[in-house]
Amino acid sequence: MQSYSSDELTIKEQNKILIGAIGPRPIALISSQSDEEVVNVAPFSYFNIISYRPAIVSVSVQRINGQMKDTARNIISNQEAVVHIVDEDNVALANQTSRHLPAEDSELNYANFTTVKSSVVKPPGLEEAKVRFETSLYNHTEIYNGDEVTADVLMLRIETFHLAKEIYDKDTGYIDVRKLAAVGRLAGQDYAKIGEFFSIERP
Repeated sequence: MQSYSSDELTIKEQNKILIGAIGPRPIALISSQSDEEVVNVAPFSYFNIISYRPAIVSVSVQRINGQMKDTARNIISNQEAVVHIVDEDNVALANQTSRHLPAEDSELNYANFTTVKSSVVKPPGLEEAKVRFETSLYNHTEIYNGDEVTADVLMLRIETFHLAKEIYDKDTGYIDVRKLAAVGRLAGQDYAKIGEFFSIERP
């Protein structure tokens, strides 16, 4: 076993270790809206469930040179967003939204998503996602590295669940994970599909 203190590794080396060791990571494709009503769409793999009572998911949005990304700024300003699950059918489109654009330019100009009006929030949903959550901002925490803010952690409370009929069985309450076919993020340019399943009985 090789051991390193955080002081012995560069930030880039630490990031490579984290994204290589912690995976596959679920991917949230988030639509938000600016004060000028520009729709921003961007994918994030620092994403997961925080709570189910109430239903809250979290996403960590890394800053660039200390500057807040459009998604974080929009959500903090307007207190709402739509979170979509990236799957095998929409991952190529989702990848197109990862480009760096000025705040006044929408990723929808480059990724051919179909927008749908949301029920309770202003940002639109994306029809190509089998799962989407309309959310409100529950909490915002800044992450510091010394005196510098390096990330914005957003906790988003789910207000409305939208689930494709082919993946959700209301009688059992379960999502068919094979039909959803969510993909996970690995390191570099790599993604992972749902593979072989196995079960272990809890003690």
